[in-house]
Amino acid sequence: MKKVWRFIVYVCVFVLSVGGSGAVGFASTMQEAMSIYDKPVPASIQSLQAPAYDSKKPTVAVILANEVTEVFDFLVPYEMFSMTESYNVFAAAPDKNIKSLTGGLDVVPHYTFDELDRLTGKGPDIIVIPFMPILDEAKYKPVREWIRKHSSTETTLLSICNGAENLADTGLLNGKSAATHWGDIDRLEKQYAEVRWKRDQRYVPEGNLVSSAGLTSGMDATLYVISRQLGEPAAAKVAKEMKYPSYDFVGHPQMEPFTAGLSDIVYILNNAFQWSKKKNGVLLYNGADELALSSAFDTYGASGTTTTLTISSKREPVVTRHGLNLIARYQIADAPKLDKMIFVGSDVKTRAADDIRNWNENGGKAAQLFLHSDAPERFAMEPAFEDLAKQEDIRTAKFAAKRLEYRATSGLKLEGATFSYEAFGIPVGVGLLSLIVAFALDRRFIRRKTSSAL
Repeated sequence: MKKVWRFIVYVCVFVLSVGGSGAVGFASTMQEAMSIYDKPVPASIQSLQAPAYDSKKPTVAVILANEVTEVFDFLVPYEMFSMTESYNVFAAAPDKNIKSLTGGLDVVPHYTFDELDRLTGKGPDIIVIPFMPILDEAKYKPVREWIRKHSSTETTLLSICNGAENLADTGLLNGKSAATHWGDIDRLEKQYAEVRWKRDQRYVPEGNLVSSAGLTSGMDATLYVISRQLGEPAAAKVAKEMKYPSYDFVGHPQMEPFTAGLSDIVYILNNAFQWSKKKNGVLLYNGADELALSSAFDTYGASGTTTTLTISSKREPVVTRHGLNLIARYQIADAPKLDKMIFVGSDVKTRAADDIRNWNENGGKAAQLFLHSDAPERFAMEPAFEDLAKQEDIRTAKFAAKRLEYRATSGLKLEGATFSYEAFGIPVGVGLLSLIVAFALDRRFIRRKTSSAL
């Protein structure tokens, strides 16, 4: 019986050591990924402007939460509606403080909710609802109230990915069908049982409500809304300009649903046991493409392997191709030591020539990656998946594509290690070390004490 109890104790020591260290690592990674920069715009930063408002055009508001907003869910629909040139497209938030996107990209809203309502006289015609984790009820409440305020059938409410949870939180999805990310649907089925959750559709239209499944599915949902309002040719034009390879889903949203599998454990292990994370800088420059930016922050930053840091030439706002105001957390002169400096966008070498020169003359010695320059004909996420495989491993890159619900994986050329030796090796090492310590203590104190007693 004593041997049985010893075995149980050893197993408990192993599980607690590995589980405890993993939990600490996972919590640290999540805290870093949800890095919040909710501060007023510094007085030293001037000339923040919103895109021009045209009262003859319908208005699209893409929401920013007071805490953190999913980067792909926000940036990509914003760009897609802007590309049509048929909408007023604005970033809207409860206040004008700097708002953070996952991965560490910071945005200044164009308008507060109240300002946008006054500007339009009636509120937006389309509200895009990205995923916004409800971390603090008091800080989140204004978002819920504003969505509910504009719940009439005159306003289209478009949720992207797990933004369906934010839409369900309003009660507006009760009794209706909806889609969401495959990794969250089990939880949401229990939490919002009044909603009919669909697992096999890229997007679900329900009257004035449209919800999408995981991340890139939001592109299908956005293109669907554009096609309904502006016509199918307008949607096809946007998809073609973005090099989006899965336009067929817009007309036929049925899909084979993803489910969690054993291979997905790589994501948990990366977040919990990748203790020596890569530190990659991303250059912010005027005219940067929103999808290209998202490809860096939502591929590397969300993999659990990499910290992504925003860097610009000067301490002033950077304006994206379609008028978003971004604030970099570092300038080239004070950038920390990096493993890699990433330059996004197929035309970055011309658009950001001065910034690149500044980096080469005054920046660090990090390896440089021009993520899209050599592949201007490809969808922006694909080079990021391929480089992640080289930087980390193939399993991590495959899960990144799965997490983003990216279906056109046949064209990906993933080269690298088969799996992460660090993410798999550290828990094994921690477990073995804990057993060695437990064995030493057992021999030193427990067995010796038992022998003495005999």
